[in-house]
Amino acid sequence: MDTAKLKKFAQYTRRSLLEQVTAKMNLVLASDSAARREYPLAVEKLETQISVYDSEQVIEKIAYTWFNRFCALRFMDVNRYTRVGVVSPAEGQSQPEILAEAKMGHIDEEMLDENIRKQVHALLSGSAPSRDPQSEAYRLLVVAACNDFHKAMPYLFERIADYTELLMPDDLLSGTSILASTRDAMTPDICQDVEVIGWLYQFYISEKKDEVFDGLKKNKKITPENIPAATQLFTPHWIVRYLVENSIGRLWMLNRPNSRLVEQMDYYIKPEQAEIDFLHICKPEELKICDPACGSGHMLVYAFDLLYAIYEEEGYEPAEIPEKILTHNLYGIEIDERAGELAAFALTMKARARQRRFFRKPVQPNICVLKNIHFEVGEIAIVIGDRGQRLGVSENEYAALLHDLTLFNEADNFGSLLRPRLRSDDLQKFMQMLIAYDESVKSPTLGHRAITEKCKISIQQADYLL
Repeated sequence: MDTAKLKKFAQYTRRSLLEQVTAKMNLVLASDSAARREYPLAVEKLETQISVYDSEQVIEKIAYTWFNRFCALRFMDVNRYTRVGVVSPAEGQSQPEILAEAKMGHIDEEMLDENIRKQVHALLSGSAPSRDPQSEAYRLLVVAACNDFHKAMPYLFERIADYTELLMPDDLLSGTSILASTRDAMTPDICQDVEVIGWLYQFYISEKKDEVFDGLKKNKKITPENIPAATQLFTPHWIVRYLVENSIGRLWMLNRPNSRLVEQMDYYIKPEQAEIDFLHICKPEELKICDPACGSGHMLVYAFDLLYAIYEEEGYEPAEIPEKILTHNLYGIEIDERAGELAAFALTMKARARQRRFFRKPVQPNICVLKNIHFEVGEIAIVIGDRGQRLGVSENEYAALLHDLTLFNEADNFGSLLRPRLRSDDLQKFMQMLIAYDESVKSPTLGHRAITEKCKISIQQADYLL
């Protein structure tokens, strides 16, 4: 893989996107802008985001959103996981296939609702006034495609906020556009391996990482929002193989000494002496692999391949295997939301490569991005009682539950170092109690629902850490 070319592309594209998004934001927020007249609610949401965070963080987030989606769409286009090329042209064409099809009157009715289809038709037929009708129509098509993938991959393709759409780069169709650079860097050969997505993310944040470490030399502390840029490292493939083959591969070989899995494990080290003290596995579903700092999922992706071979060897139907692996075997924990999204995407792509209809299955990868959860004084008591009496717990159980609920004040700093006290079955028991109690409350206030939701998220995150 030509990582030098990918690095140059990712760094250049980040700078270009930041410039373009900044310029668009300045235009949109101008007191007399057309956006204020035509999309007042979207502009209001944008101003709210800027007041909560700051303009620099909002720009960084929106720029990465478009980079991430363009790269994901390109990867899926090349591998024909999209019904029609969203950012890639069909063979012999120069414009994205989805736009070329729309110009011929072919628009996917499942992807675009009637109102958007009418807008696209009007723009392309010339009946709607526009300075650049093809670009405007294409923007509508891209947003619709992203929102359509929300059903299969909600973690990556969140429904695009109005203000994010407003700040989409203008030039997407020229030979010097960001999409042209994306197609040039992400060639069909490179897109054969989903690990390209992880490489792109590491390179995208590499300049930010340099800024963070330069700040350290000047005694500037690393803030939580900069931890991902400072800590994300791409694990070399041979190390990933060594670790996976000598953990899950080793465990399987101990349970199935005659397995032919060993033939595809080049880094497997056979025990010098026979082992008798090991975890006994009856079926592949019992194998559990958790990467507590999974990054973009490199280790989980290779574990998927090894697990697939195990299921095949055990005689499972090929169509069932991807869903079983994502449901029963693989787990990842991250503090970097972007990396967690990419890990889930990578696993979904592995599953889709093995199962054509996988996008239609209601299966999501088990990737947990730890979130900060903060409770004000007295909030937990509103839901579970002063000593947990509403859930019917003992004194010791209450103390452990209170510890686990308040464990995530600084999850973005400590990540997988956090240690819950309750066992998984106890956490699940309390989750069911919490749900039952919540449903029994008549006319709960918004505040009550918010506290209950925070309790549920804390329990879910604690369960992942066990």
